[in-house]
Amino acid sequence: MNRQTDAVAARRAYWSEQMEAANAFMNQMLEYPVAECGEPLVSLPEAATAAGVAVVFSLTQIAGRHDRRFALRAGLIRNFIAVARQMNARGWTLKVEDGFRSREMQRDIALHPNVLDIVLEKVIWENHGTIPAPALLFRRLSALTATRPKVGTHMSGSALDISVLRWADLADVDRGGPYLELSELTPMASPFVSAAATQNRAEISALMRRHGFLAYPYEFWHFSQGDAYAEYLTNSGIPARYGAVDYAAATGNVTPIQNPNESLHPLEDFHRQLAAALERRKLRGAQ
Repeated sequence: MNRQTDAVAARRAYWSEQMEAANAFMNQMLEYPVAECGEPLVSLPEAATAAGVAVVFSLTQIAGRHDRRFALRAGLIRNFIAVARQMNARGWTLKVEDGFRSREMQRDIALHPNVLDIVLEKVIWENHGTIPAPALLFRRLSALTATRPKVGTHMSGSALDISVLRWADLADVDRGGPYLELSELTPMASPFVSAAATQNRAEISALMRRHGFLAYPYEFWHFSQGDAYAEYLTNSGIPARYGAVDYAAATGNVTPIQNPNESLHPLEDFHRQLAAALERRKLRGAQ
């Protein structure tokens, strides 16, 4: 193989390896114990305003139809403000891309064309141009979007997706790709991003960890605290205090989701959406 072919093969192998590792991680999270504490959720924009810290919040909708719910559990608000304040002092501005997600939000993300079509193309590339078996595609989607409430820590009110902006001009701090990058650049430790992006990822992760937010290893933008991810990653040995919940926006009160290990995606719905994605691909003239 020539050098270019070797490079593509390395990227393909890394993508496959990391996605399988992410899937194994999700399976471990299904077994992790949760002792739900019942803390309410608190509005992040209101908390940032009250604290006088500069934070930017995404203006986009989830799956083109759901307004984002920028909220975290009450016990995490102090640490969230500390993160934002330290970033301001560093010359950065925290941008919150996503916070709490309802089960409808989490379900719709995976099957929206902005995600499904991108992941489909990536898995076709992984398969050397062959249309993947539905089970493989769904496994990749599950690794990237969490298809069960138990492993979707946004549904626990304990997770943030973030970007980081320069204070002076609100341009993105280089992390090797934008939010929402879905490729071999996505894992936090990807070897395919620049040295500068690697350094920025490390510095941001260290700052977040200083205030209790642990980086999810397979997405460079996802951080959480007090949930199964964080307790597992720190090897704390204690149950997660935040589990998947439904949330009443008017009061902030939460109700634990029953049967949180059940898939958010009925099999027939997934197959219907996959057929639609393949039809869109055909209309684009993809081979």
